Amino acid sequence: MRKIESFWDASALVPLCATQSASAAARTALKGRLIVVWWATPVEIIGALYRLLRSGHLSQRQLERAIGRLRALRQWWTEVTPDARIRELAEALLERHTLRAADALQLAAALAWCEERAQKQHFMCLDRRLAEAARKEGFQVEAFGLTIQ
Repeated sequence: MRKIESFWDASALVPLCATQSASAAARTALKGRLIVVWWATPVEIIGALYRLLRSGHLSQRQLERAIGRLRALRQWWTEVTPDARIRELAEALLERHTLRAADALQLAAALAWCEERAQKQHFMCLDRRLAEAARKEGFQVEAFGLTIQ
């Protein structure tokens, strides 16, 4: 079976690392897919995991397991590295959409990955604002069948 390459935002990857309500759906969505991410995605995931620890949603042991899962994922995903074109795309996206700078860079990396031909490309995301911008840019946004926040 041929695997489908999909761009994954950090919000869609956190449930693959730490057990959350979206974890089972994320694991199901991962089947048959290859993950493509933005270069800074690991930093965003680590930040999310430590926020979960500080808020009491993860124990220290759960955090360590989640970081181990992140390390395992990193072994086989593809990263889009930063360059001037991604910065230009992110700046333009900030003009068109109500996005945070990090989300504009995520979406710019996705656009660079598909050579700015987003139609028929999958964008995995659980962040409402980023998902909306990705849809407007032409991506097929998937949230594992969940309501996104």
